[in-house]
Amino acid sequence: MNTESNTQHVHYRYEQVDNVNIFYREAGEPTNPSIVLLHGFAASSYMYRDIIPALAENYHVIAPDLPSFGFTQAPGQTQYTYTFENIAKTMEKFVQQLEINRYALMVHDYGAPIGWRMAAANPDAVTALISQNGNAYEEGLAEGWNAIKDYWQNPTPDNRAVLKDFPTPEEIKSQYLTGVSDKSLVSPDGYTLEGMHVQKPGNADIQLDLVLDYASNVENYPRFQAYFRKYQPALLAVWGSNDPYFLPAGAEAWKRDLPNADIRFFDTGHFALETHADEITPIILEFLAQSVK
Repeated sequence: MNTESNTQHVHYRYEQVDNVNIFYREAGEPTNPSIVLLHGFAASSYMYRDIIPALAENYHVIAPDLPSFGFTQAPGQTQYTYTFENIAKTMEKFVQQLEINRYALMVHDYGAPIGWRMAAANPDAVTALISQNGNAYEEGLAEGWNAIKDYWQNPTPDNRAVLKDFPTPEEIKSQYLTGVSDKSLVSPDGYTLEGMHVQKPGNADIQLDLVLDYASNVENYPRFQAYFRKYQPALLAVWGSNDPYFLPAGAEAWKRDLPNADIRFFDTGHFALETHADEITPIILEFLAQSVK
């Protein structure tokens, strides 16, 4: 691991993990407590660009691009198994290779079930959890999942074809804008960049494979909830309440297992940091100051 760092700079690095060359953003002093930021669909570590500098003042920040996302260099479907379980194993090995033994986790969307797997597998390593529209309860699944649920129950070519527009630049743009009252607050840079990434050869098929495998995350919700109940990690949820995929009920459900969970809602969509980073950042910093020593 290259430990050269400066809190005034974000460093852009790669780490080879088996046959995946993981791109990641690093900032802050490595001697400070670590926080790992896991993005979801349709995003990359770029989604955290506005909060990394503030976090880096007191924390060692690591924000990777997951396999098949962003600038991470990952092989095709015949050389890498694109499931959430396997991606979680890759990310576990990634943090181990960086010699990060204890860390807080901030997750979004797909990053959530990956992060929950990491935390449940090694609960002593995780100091705190922050979820930005990263779900762990069935009541959080909105109507936007209906066609995807049909695909889970009957994974035929026809049901896959129904979802062919899911991994497209047009759909990605829609996910960034849906639920946002003032769309002029959403920079086009994010959804344009992710739209370019999703058009890489073979990536659309990989994304549809992950959509199918998302059923494994729902199957694991009881396992994740058991982890919450047993270990009582400090948890902050910062939630866009107009998310077309993850309902506020998914955030409120944490109170059943984590009575001390801090649940905050914002009048925005799936990508709350795109519109409310200024409001959310101090909440995260206050939570980490209280939770991570």
